[in-house]
Amino acid sequence: MTKLKFSDNLAFTYDMRYFIVFFITCLLCFSCQPKHDLPTTINLNENWQFKKVADTVWNSATVPGNVFSDLLYHQFIEDPFIGNNEEKVQWVSETDWEYKTTFSLSEDLLEKKHFELNFDGLDTYASVYLNDSLILKANNAFRKWDVDVKPLLKAENELRLVFESTSKYEKEAQEKLSYELPEGERVFTRKAQFQYGWDWGPKLNTSGIWRPIKLVAWNDFKIRETFLNQIELKDSIAKFILDIKVEAKDKSNLTYGVYVNNKLNVEYSDQNKSEIIFDIKNPKLWWPHNLGEPYLYDIKVVVKDGRKILDSISVKKGLRTVELATERDSNGESFYFKVNDVPVYAKGANYIPQHSFQNEVKNSDYERLLSDVVDANMNMLRVWGGGIYEDDKFYDLCDEKGILVWQDFMFACAMYPGDTEFLDNVAKEAEQNVKRLRNHPSIALWCGNNESSEGWNRWGWQADRSEEEKEEIWNNYIKVFDSILPKVVNQYSNTSYWQTSPKYGRGNPLYKSEGDAHDWWIWHDGYPFEHLEDNVPRFMSEFGFQSFPSYEVIQFINQKDSIDITSEGFKNHQKHSRGFQIIETYMQRDFPVPDSAEDYVYMSQLVQAYGITKGIEAHRRAKPYNMGTLYWQLNDCWPAVSWSSIDYFGNWKALHYKAKRSFENILVSSKVENETLKTWVVNDGLEDISGKLSLKLMNFSGKVIWSNEEQISVKPLSSEVKFELDLKALNFNKGETVLVSTFNGDSSFFYFVKPKDLKLHQAEIQKIITKTNDGFSVELSSSTLQKDVFLYTNAKGHFSDNFFDLMPDESKTVYFKTEVNSLDDLAVKTFNTFIR
Repeated sequence: MTKLKFSDNLAFTYDMRYFIVFFITCLLCFSCQPKHDLPTTINLNENWQFKKVADTVWNSATVPGNVFSDLLYHQFIEDPFIGNNEEKVQWVSETDWEYKTTFSLSEDLLEKKHFELNFDGLDTYASVYLNDSLILKANNAFRKWDVDVKPLLKAENELRLVFESTSKYEKEAQEKLSYELPEGERVFTRKAQFQYGWDWGPKLNTSGIWRPIKLVAWNDFKIRETFLNQIELKDSIAKFILDIKVEAKDKSNLTYGVYVNNKLNVEYSDQNKSEIIFDIKNPKLWWPHNLGEPYLYDIKVVVKDGRKILDSISVKKGLRTVELATERDSNGESFYFKVNDVPVYAKGANYIPQHSFQNEVKNSDYERLLSDVVDANMNMLRVWGGGIYEDDKFYDLCDEKGILVWQDFMFACAMYPGDTEFLDNVAKEAEQNVKRLRNHPSIALWCGNNESSEGWNRWGWQADRSEEEKEEIWNNYIKVFDSILPKVVNQYSNTSYWQTSPKYGRGNPLYKSEGDAHDWWIWHDGYPFEHLEDNVPRFMSEFGFQSFPSYEVIQFINQKDSIDITSEGFKNHQKHSRGFQIIETYMQRDFPVPDSAEDYVYMSQLVQAYGITKGIEAHRRAKPYNMGTLYWQLNDCWPAVSWSSIDYFGNWKALHYKAKRSFENILVSSKVENETLKTWVVNDGLEDISGKLSLKLMNFSGKVIWSNEEQISVKPLSSEVKFELDLKALNFNKGETVLVSTFNGDSSFFYFVKPKDLKLHQAEIQKIITKTNDGFSVELSSSTLQKDVFLYTNAKGHFSDNFFDLMPDESKTVYFKTEVNSLDDLAVKTFNTFIR
């Protein structure tokens, strides 16, 4: 055995002392760390099964989801998006369905004092059983349901839900009335109205668990909700009252800490707080993306009992003011949005659900579509009232990307019942959704309904009804849209409320001078596109025109490579009864009508883009009389012939490309009035813009007939005529001439006759294709003006520009983003080939 020397022993003693001190220090440090007693959340999205109620065999299911998706996964039904398959699956909606899952809880977890099942979305009439005890009867797909389940839980649990067909409940509700309500039985059920069929969508009435189910456990404290109520916003300071609702047995001796961008801003101790006051110095504002940065603060509230963290909640908050300005003036009454006291010209589209089955919409789909919105220079979307209150991800991205949201309540094109049970259901639905969305800076407006008032006053809904009956139906309308909904919005948010869209139907002359307008004189009533230039309202919240989708969508519908637009299956994807006829009528009016299906699809998209951008530019030229233009519609919920500018597979139609140009912050737009060419420059930005405005009349071979250059200045937020030209003083052929307008390097093109009357020339388009890091560049050139050049390929990807005009002897480079390694099948179509 080795003996220790004295020096060794001394060293050992020092080492032991050091170790003991280090150990005690570690214990002290560890004891100083905050302890946690946070609520525990378990997502119940595993081990689900489903079956018909009348069956005995269970099959696996996906939650969140719906019965159509589950049946399709197991190949029990054919894809309803293909051909005529929609007709074959209608039995699904008339059937009762059952879902179940099991879950285990540990002994430690079961010791928690409180357990709550949170159902974020059940579609729609659902009986919910936990361990064979009925815990909930749900009747609203738009509501969240929270159920205390502490007494029923054990180590092994079964959760079972029975969904009954909506028709049963709708029939019972109808039988209680002595009259029929417009528009059918759907009005009795609080779920997505478009699922009952629309003139752009299928009849696929879903049922199932469409949003998550969570089990939440906690002991002594839980944050229920917060409202970040901005009470003052100045350049130097932003002041807030944070309204926080908690559940706790003892609320004394708690500490509330507010963190802004991860830095402690304020802390309140030893108080029973329901409201916390704090401020942010020198705030950065949130702006729509075309006016500035949509800056978001990270704001977090942490609640502690001593050093023990009980719960926390985080909010991404943009600091801004938004209000709807409706003020009497010499022309009638204004309708526009002020953001941070700046009048904002609204540019965008109407948004519908991205899929008939919401569970099929992924985060990547939201990201792609909303990026397409920003790329097309849109700053507002209207979430239409026949769809859904969208997923949180949608609003988060609108916040991040600087997109204003006009949010409809989910009522569309109908009159609704007014019994106490229905009204109470609606009030709770409204309260929950306003509270859920009120912290989002993107929310600019809550609107009561889509076209219900117009329908009642103009669509013949009052015909053959007694005065008593009409009075009752209208009074029930007032109860919902002039009482319940505005009260909820005013009580729980700082957002403006608008009763109905439009304020006046197009049959009332006031539609042009007051409120917002839906101008369907084009399309439904067959008016020429020029109508949009001569009848500009204060705010155009709907107008549109149909076109065919991409070749990819048509091939999918027919399940074959050729382009067939005459098959019965494809015809089923045109849901407007006169749709094909109306497209043909307008095409004959302004465009050549091609013989082949492939060319007809191309031409239909040009017709749509031609008409809608004519309206967009007329609206923008009329600024500030007109302060917004939102076309119908942005997207599709299934593969279809529709009004969308982006089809079901995410392909941009001609309209989306051309709307992108017409929505530019700086727009040069021309129009001929009484043989005088007028050129406007529109500036939607916040700064003065100066530069050279260059105008030239040029024939299609590139010869300049006339030109002019002027140095101009354009005021912010303005639209002004910057040049006028008496055309009678010039000798030129209008069918062979284009006006090229260039301001600060950006050019636009104006033609003097309808597209079908242009005398375009035939010439080859030269193209040079070069591989890039993320796809290909395509350089194009031609000896003559090539109109509406369309690039297409079977490869999946996106062209940076398309359906553009190529000037003679000038080159244009387009980028195609794709993952493929070859672009051998790239094809080019041009409008020139259709001119004889």
